[in-house]
Amino acid sequence: MNSIRATTWSQLMELLYEDAWMPSLRRFRPPFAFRGLPDESFVLDTSLMRMGQDCARIEGHLLRNFKKYALRDVVERDSLWYWLSVAQHHGLPTRLMDWTFSPYVALHFVTANTERYHSDGIIWCLDYKKVHSYLPAALSGLLEDEGADVFTIDMLSPIHSLREFDARSEHPFALFFEPPSIDDRIVNQYALFSVISNPTISMKSWLEQRPDVYRKITVANELKWEIRDKLDQANINERVLFPGLDGLSRWLRRQYVQPILPNPPTQA
Repeated sequence: MNSIRATTWSQLMELLYEDAWMPSLRRFRPPFAFRGLPDESFVLDTSLMRMGQDCARIEGHLLRNFKKYALRDVVERDSLWYWLSVAQHHGLPTRLMDWTFSPYVALHFVTANTERYHSDGIIWCLDYKKVHSYLPAALSGLLEDEGADVFTIDMLSPIHSLREFDARSEHPFALFFEPPSIDDRIVNQYALFSVISNPTISMKSWLEQRPDVYRKITVANELKWEIRDKLDQANINERVLFPGLDGLSRWLRRQYVQPILPNPPTQA
């Protein structure tokens, strides 16, 4: 089954760390990327897709103008993938999607918005090794040559345009890459990005045709306060994940929200 609903903390931990043991490494190193959403009804559409049906046409215009006006604030790099990373990080609609290597960081984004505590949350868990098994040969060869499981922007730098990227295969493919360490936020969130070789295809629709590469964990709404309190105790919070005064303010605001508990906290 690709989807299961977690109703206790212990069950949730077991699901998040399922298949974590890697016999070849003799270490607990699961090959998963995680994305947490506060409401299970939220879809895996990129910020670019949310711009509407014309998103493919305006993609290049958005990035070109971002580079033009952002140049004085950004150290100039020739790499398309550097500019895409910076643009995504600062809120420009792009075809990239944010993920994390950390299941705890994903849980933070499930529980950061207390106004969504009436709804079940969701965590998408993608096996990036299996995702990359669908890559065209030239790109999978790059990973093999580097002995890597995910890409870096340097590994992707020979691809100079999104049009060139899309043309690598007649069938849409997805890949994960680690962004440059632009700031502490990227580092502390243990971030990585996904990208699909067609700006109009959602990750959800791509995954539905490849059910072997993912699973979904629905987080019961009645569990959210317990998760939130335990994450705060583990120092997984806005103050750490969004360093600076903005993150501090978000953290303090949430600290003084009065919890509404329809049921007693689950003990597990």
